[in-house]
Amino acid sequence: MTGAPKLDRIDLNILVELQKNGRMTNVALAEAVGLSPSPCLQRVKRLEAARYIAAYGATINLAKLGQTVMVFTEMTLHDHRREDFVRFESFIRTVDEVMECHLVSGGYDYLVRFITRGVLHYQEVMDRIIERNVGIANYFSYIVLKSPFVRTEYPLTTLFREED
Repeated sequence: MTGAPKLDRIDLNILVELQKNGRMTNVALAEAVGLSPSPCLQRVKRLEAARYIAAYGATINLAKLGQTVMVFTEMTLHDHRREDFVRFESFIRTVDEVMECHLVSGGYDYLVRFITRGVLHYQEVMDRIIERNVGIANYFSYIVLKSPFVRTEYPLTTLFREED
């Protein structure tokens, strides 16, 4: 990101703490990262302005709301022109049940993560996508049986620590 401020260890620690609890008070955050409240707030505002912090939100416990099924789907397009990718991506982002879509290298073009009410709902969604004729040649579905763990926090200090 051009023009973005360089991050130091304290900035990374602020991001680590806010990933854990985006609702923590500035006083608690300042204490956790070893700053006084005023400079901590200035750093948070700078991180927000530079878009290092993209948003704040809540992690919802879907199991409390009802039964759902997560499905990972490999999708391959018929053609590989730029407009084929644009058409597919423009459409797939309108599908409410799509949680993630990744253009990948390898044996297929996209890896898409769906969340649906069940297997029948997933198949209805896929039928609707195929009927739209957005260029899908084939797809393979992987129904998630169990998720031993899901990380929602990036390992920032591991990924971006200063080299010794």
